[in-house]
Amino acid sequence: MNGVQNLKKAYPWIQTPLVVGAPMRLISLADLAVSISRAGGLGFIGGGTESDLDVHLSRAKALLAESPIASRSNTLPVGVGFINWGSDLSISMPVIQKYRPAAAWFFAPKSIASLVQWTISTRNASPDTEIWVQVGSVSDALAVVKSVQPDVLVVQGSDAGGHGLAQGAGVISLVPEVSDAVDALVTKEGGYSPVIIAAGGIIECRGAAAALALGASGVVIGTRLLASKEAKIAKGYQDEVLRAKDGGQTTVRSKVYDNLRGTTGWSDSYNARGIINNSYTDAMAGLDEDENKKLYNEELNKGDDGWGVEGRLTTYAGTGVGLVKGVMSAEDIVKEVRQGAKDVLAGLTAKL
Repeated sequence: MNGVQNLKKAYPWIQTPLVVGAPMRLISLADLAVSISRAGGLGFIGGGTESDLDVHLSRAKALLAESPIASRSNTLPVGVGFINWGSDLSISMPVIQKYRPAAAWFFAPKSIASLVQWTISTRNASPDTEIWVQVGSVSDALAVVKSVQPDVLVVQGSDAGGHGLAQGAGVISLVPEVSDAVDALVTKEGGYSPVIIAAGGIIECRGAAAALALGASGVVIGTRLLASKEAKIAKGYQDEVLRAKDGGQTTVRSKVYDNLRGTTGWSDSYNARGIINNSYTDAMAGLDEDENKKLYNEELNKGDDGWGVEGRLTTYAGTGVGLVKGVMSAEDIVKEVRQGAKDVLAGLTAKL
């Protein structure tokens, strides 16, 4: 069974090519996730704390009760994302067992042993919840496939906004290399070959079509959904996403924003991509970190005015930010990317 067939079996409501909403922490919540799934994609809730997760999944369940979506084994037709190093397994599992989301997305575990524990616990709590694991390198992909045999491998390239590996490759080389390496591993040692989904820098239909041509069975979009009507996002943040252009020059991967915000539990191998502003430029110019933190905290009192090139508040976004042209509903974004990718691929075929 190929990747697309596996996806359709696991998520019977989807339309292909599959468009997945990234579980952006505290931004991708129930309204956004449900809207994406209603549009034939798969929406993920990016929960904050475990106590928040129960609230968000309860909200998703209520929204779906108004107009149900057919799912496999009555799972909740949305997924939930975990930043594993900062999540509590003992608190998370009862929530998974209670709501039975269609998928659980794991990212940045403390160790492979920890990832194994999360996977086994989730499969015990909700056997029909599929396991998604995000990786950013070939070596990580092979280690994950060997240890937990995930249903889906999310292969994130370095153009992604927010957190990812500090050293990485773009999807154009990473996706096919991971795919080839995983195929070779499964051929040699046996086991399950996961579905591969591409993430990182995919904003619109041309990027989605390219990822599919590389061998992915679907695509993740994150930065584009920051400009969706359903995103839980400050206007200042969203306005900055709409303003920024030339993302290769106006965004940067750094630990500066994590240090200023106090989200410092990430290992040294991770950093985060955000739009360059005074917090970053001052840090590079040698401003003392304590003083920079003080200025950052003062900026929090400015509301929407705290964002922008002359502002200081964190604006996580990928290199494709310049392709985000306006605010749309999540449904329209998903449908535009999906149909557009089909049109791009059909157009290319016609030219050959």
